[in-house]
Amino acid sequence: MTQIFQNEKVVPITLVQAGPCKITQVKTKAKDGYDAVQVGFEEITKRKKLTKSRKQKPFFALREFRTKEGQSEAGIVLDVSVFEEGDIVRVSGISKGKGFQGAVKRHGFSGRNQSHGVKHEHRTLGSTGMRFPQRVIKGRRMPGRMGSERVTVKNLKIARVDKENNILAIQGAVPGRPGTLLEIRG
Repeated sequence: MTQIFQNEKVVPITLVQAGPCKITQVKTKAKDGYDAVQVGFEEITKRKKLTKSRKQKPFFALREFRTKEGQSEAGIVLDVSVFEEGDIVRVSGISKGKGFQGAVKRHGFSGRNQSHGVKHEHRTLGSTGMRFPQRVIKGRRMPGRMGSERVTVKNLKIARVDKENNILAIQGAVPGRPGTLLEIRG
């Protein structure tokens, strides 16, 4: 993330390398049962790094997007020229992993009071059930793995478009750590 100045205000932005992406396959309702396009990002040029399964489609990442019938054809290259300044987009990605966390951090529990008789207990979960049905009910919020899940941030505005370097400046924060593969939809 970085910042730019617009109308005498500081605006936080995230710089995203967006493409070029190539449409590798078009799926049709007649042949595959649904309409979609398969998009490849960052073509692998070194043949030594290709695995046997990637030799037909040598891309770092392949993703599939549903479309309407006959909307596009294979071989088209998508880049940042699809977007314009001021467009509203939604960005999806895998959030940062935070490992095993307690219930106070993971679910926002208040914990217990820090007075007499609460020694080593002030960030604990508390009771996990009741006398009947004498088991822990499914869905009980407890400590566990946090993060590393798909997150979508909606209503982000595109501040700048750099067509030479394929870089989008998106106003606000996007999910994930630096280097995360993102899905930007207009």
